[in-house]
Amino acid sequence: MPDNIFLIGPMGSGKTTLGRRLAAALDREFIDLDEELERRCGVEVAMIFEIEGEAGFREREHALLAEVAEGRGRVVATGGGSVLREDNRKLLRAHGLVVWLDASVAQQIKRLERDRRRPLLATPDRRERLERMAEQRNPIYAGLADVVFESRNLPLPRMAKALEQTLKDHWAENDVHS
Repeated sequence: MPDNIFLIGPMGSGKTTLGRRLAAALDREFIDLDEELERRCGVEVAMIFEIEGEAGFREREHALLAEVAEGRGRVVATGGGSVLREDNRKLLRAHGLVVWLDASVAQQIKRLERDRRRPLLATPDRRERLERMAEQRNPIYAGLADVVFESRNLPLPRMAKALEQTLKDHWAENDVHS
C-alpha cells in the first residue's frame, strides 16, 4: 500500500465524507486540508478567500499540502482546486496514491444545494459555475489520478465499501504486475 492516499475531485464528490470512512476502514489518519486550514487560521475558508483572495488561499493550501504530504499512512481530502497548481500535482504524485472521486455536475448540485459555506459557489448560477470548473479541472483530475472512482448516488456505507474495494483491487492488480 502507498504511504498516503490523496482524494481529489470537485466539491460535493465525497472527499471528506468518504475519506473519513476510508481512513477508518484502513486504520489510517484522516486529514481534510480545508478543515485543517480553518483550524489553524481560526476562520472559515470563505473568510480566508474574502481577506486574502483565492491566490492567498491557494498559497496557504500549498504550504499545508507540502507539510501533510511528508507524513505517512494518511488519507487526505484535498480541496477541489488544489490540483490547479503544478507544484501541488508534483507533491501528490510523489507522496502517495491519487484517487479521483468523479462526480457529475448534477450530483454536485444535489449534494451542495444547502451548502452556503463555499466561496466559489457564491454565484446566482451554480450549475454554470460548476460546469465551467468541471471543464477546467476534469482533464487535470484525469491526468493526475492513479485510480478513478465514480462517486455514485448510493447510500454512504455502500459507496464507502465500494471505494475501499476499488482500492484493494487496484493494489492487488499492481502487486501481480510488479
